[in-house]
Parts: sequence; structure tokens; C-alpha cells
Amino acid sequence: MTLFTLLLVLAWERLFKLGEHWQLDHRLEGLFSRVRMTSLIKTLAIAIVWMALLWAVLRVVQGLFFGVPSLLLWVVICLFCIGAGIKRKHYRAYLKSARQGDANACLQMADELALIHGLPVDCSEAVRLRELQNALLWINFRYYLAPLFWFVVFGPYGPVAVGGYAILRGYQTWLARHMTSLKRSQSGVDALLHVLDWVPVRLAGVAYALFGHGEKALPAWFASLGDIHTSQYQVLTRLAQFSLARDLHTDPVQTPRTAVALARKVTMIILVVVAVLTIYGTLI
Repeated sequence: MTLFTLLLVLAWERLFKLGEHWQLDHRLEGLFSRVRMTSLIKTLAIAIVWMALLWAVLRVVQGLFFGVPSLLLWVVICLFCIGAGIKRKHYRAYLKSARQGDANACLQMADELALIHGLPVDCSEAVRLRELQNALLWINFRYYLAPLFWFVVFGPYGPVAVGGYAILRGYQTWLARHMTSLKRSQSGVDALLHVLDWVPVRLAGVAYALFGHGEKALPAWFASLGDIHTSQYQVLTRLAQFSLARDLHTDPVQTPRTAVALARKVTMIILVVVAVLTIYGTLI
């Protein structure tokens, strides 16, 4: 059921999910806005209560009507947790503005895409475009690769795990948009996601390393295995840039499109690997 759910969700997301209506981040903004004081305990409570609620609902419908309600719940939960509908909308708006030469609109959309880590100021155009590439690669990881990892690894509890990851991701995004950096730091959400992203980043990094210069990318990947301090964002984007370094970071349209194309290739490769392992595990 895991593989079928993933394929159905990714197909639906690709065809129809272009806005924020099917995103958990948007649906829980009302809950996040009620949090006045941030702390690690509150962040953990939000995630645990949400996961417990998902588990309870799945438990209630388990085994009913030949498993059809369970399957529907799996699909609905994953639709809300996997996919970057609103980010894709911002990305397309950025490309449209870049083609039209609208610098202000480009900057606005670029800042939205790089909301979590931001874009450097007072830098060259090549550096800014490279960081925009990194932001797009991170969006692909946060909204596709990491949820896919937690969904597959936890098997029958996959919807609960991916729901917990998605609520932390959404909370971090809301804090970055509406709160100060101090309150975001006090919430502990960055530290929690740093731990949760450690293994998925290394697995995704293998694919990026294989696409890049092997003599540089693979040693960098092996070095990352013992690195517990560097941010996962830097680890992932550093490996991806080994593949993107061949291209000049000068075209405001082509440069981000190159990063998105690479991210899609990596996502498809990982999905194929998951499919093969799932089918193999079923056969044996």
C-alpha cells in the first residue's frame, strides 16, 4: 500500500496541486498563530499531539470495509504532507517575472522561495542565483524527499511519521514568516529538524554526489557522514553544487531551471529505488 499511495499522491500533486489548499502548512496556520510564546516543549507538544491524533484516527478505521477507509486516509494525509504546491506557484511567478525583466517581482519571489535560509545581500548576481538554486534544491528535499523517507521507513505508521515531519516543517515556515529570529530559535524547531533531516540528507546526498564530479563529490559525501554540526542545508546544497558547477550562474531563468531539473531527476531515482525495493520485498 505504501508504493501505491506514493505513486497516487505524486501523480495528483503533479497534475492538480498548484496552490496552498492541499498543504498542511496552510491549514494549520490558525493553530500556529495562537502560539504567543515559543519553546521547545511547546513545539514537541504540537508535534506529539498531532501525531497521536493521526494515529488514533487510523486506528479507528483499521480493518473496516476491507481497508478502503485506511487507504483513503493514507492518501489524504500524504496529499497534505507531500508536495510544494504554493512553492511551485511562486517558482512559476519568478520565472515569468524574470522573462519579463521585472527585477522587483523577481526579488520578491526569490525571497519567498528562500524564506527559510534567506538570500545574501550585497553580492554578485552569480552568487545570488547560486543561492536561489540552493533554496530550490532545499524545497525539493523538504517537500518531497524527506517526507518520502519518513513515509517509507515507518511502514504501517508512515502517515503518522510524515504528518509529524510536515507539522514541524510548517511550523518552521510560519515562524520564519511571522516571528522574529529569536522566537524561532527559542522554539527549537530548527534543532529538531536538524536531527530529523540528518539521515535523509545523507541518502539524498548520495544521488547528488553521483550526478556531480565523483572525485570531489564522493569524498565530500563521506566527510559528511561524521559531520554533526554543519547545517543539513549546507551539506545537501554543497553536494548538489558539484553537479550544478558545470553551468554558469548568469541566466536568471535558466539557472534556477537547471536546479529544478536536477532535483526532479534525483526524486525520480529515489522513487524508482523505493519501488524496486518494495516490489522485491513483496516477492520474497
